[in-house]
Amino acid sequence: MLGEESQVDEFLSYTNYISDFVMFLVVVDIIGLFILMFMEKYDPRIFITWLIVLILVPPAGLILYMYMGSTIYNRRKFTPKNITDREMMNAVEAQSNILELDFAEHPGRADVYRMAKSLDRAGAWSYSKGNDITLFTEGRDKMDSLFEDLRSAKKTILMEYYIIRNDRTGNELMDILTGKVREGVEVRLLTDGFGIGKGPKQGILDFKRAGGHYAMFHSSITLMLSPKKNNRNHRKIAVIDGRIGYCGGFNIGDEYLGEGPLGHWRDASARVVGPGVLPLIGRFCADWHYSSKRDPLRPVREYVSMDLDVGADRMQLVSGGPDTMPNNPVQMQYLSMITGARRRLYITTPYLVPDDSIMVALVNAARSGVDVRILIPDKKDHMFVYWNNMTYSYELMKAGVRIWRYMDGFIHEKLIVMDEYCCSIGSANLDNRSLVLNFEANLMVYSRRIADQAVSVFLGDLERSREYTLEEYEARTTKMKVRMAVSRQLRLLA
Repeated sequence: MLGEESQVDEFLSYTNYISDFVMFLVVVDIIGLFILMFMEKYDPRIFITWLIVLILVPPAGLILYMYMGSTIYNRRKFTPKNITDREMMNAVEAQSNILELDFAEHPGRADVYRMAKSLDRAGAWSYSKGNDITLFTEGRDKMDSLFEDLRSAKKTILMEYYIIRNDRTGNELMDILTGKVREGVEVRLLTDGFGIGKGPKQGILDFKRAGGHYAMFHSSITLMLSPKKNNRNHRKIAVIDGRIGYCGGFNIGDEYLGEGPLGHWRDASARVVGPGVLPLIGRFCADWHYSSKRDPLRPVREYVSMDLDVGADRMQLVSGGPDTMPNNPVQMQYLSMITGARRRLYITTPYLVPDDSIMVALVNAARSGVDVRILIPDKKDHMFVYWNNMTYSYELMKAGVRIWRYMDGFIHEKLIVMDEYCCSIGSANLDNRSLVLNFEANLMVYSRRIADQAVSVFLGDLERSREYTLEEYEARTTKMKVRMAVSRQLRLLA
């Protein structure tokens, strides 16, 4: 009898343990549910996606959410990025009246004025005129120009780049920067903790030993222990001597010259001379202020030496990230361009995973008679995104949007042309990562000359591309259907 009682007690004990564990899981799920309800109220799709994860894998789902999702962390911890040197903000705001004055002088440009005014109210920085802008769509041309300007620097170099590879091109950059430090130039380099990865560690060490200023946007330790792992500084900005600026999609490395596994690499970047350099300086200063409290900048005016009225191009800087949610200026820019198009809308993007608002806008634009064409890669650099590209292409093609797949290597451009004057050149893709998670920067250029160049490049690319068709999509295999279904469910987490 005693033995049977002992077995019963042991069974009841195990049952109690299991009951306690189940209750623990229930409590964890309830906590996770309340967090999701309050923190993800801006996007029900994210709520549903994470809710499924919570239900399927508690409590690991909650831990994963706090590590990768956690909107509350983003909004509260990134707030200091918008609190920067008052002098810098005053310098940027000094250009705020130029838009009104420019329109008063040129009332015939009502379309440009409406677009620029819309972006200004959405959070774009510093409408300016009198710029000389150069468009690059080949890596060798852009890198040669950038490296030449860096070698000619006399006073300051400010750079923030998502990726710098540990290869010939990446190390050449570090050699140039280290050499300029030794010449007495103030050089500040900001990289992303995730993007730098296996970057030129020895080159960065030599740069720092020579007296260069180096900071990491979210250090490796930070990435290991926080949701910041999912928020990357995807911007690519350089300012030389306060008068020459670069902004776009090219990173630094051999593969971006077409020497990587994906072959010929296409991207887009712009060189700016003129008052449009000022917001690029402001953007760098804000990011440096956030990333490096121990190595503060000098007064911002000492980094500005811009030329005035050196050209005829007008522009704004549009930057966004988790610190601007839920009204990301980059998303507002893309929506404004799509809804504002009257004749043509040519989009080149490697990642076509738009949210509902952009999907609806693209569909409406095509149905209203706008010539909407989109160019995406034919090669894969990210499996889930590749299959999502195919899925969203199908939805858009049904509405009359024409889709091409680039066959001559890999196309990584984020280039949009709207009608005759408006052109976006930058780092932001048409996906959740760029429009919600990452820190991005685009140039919104108002210039018939640049728009014509971009159109010429786009039409030339179509000659090296293959048009995707509804029939091709509908003939996909069962294996392809499964891949697309899985990829679409993971589109918000990729």
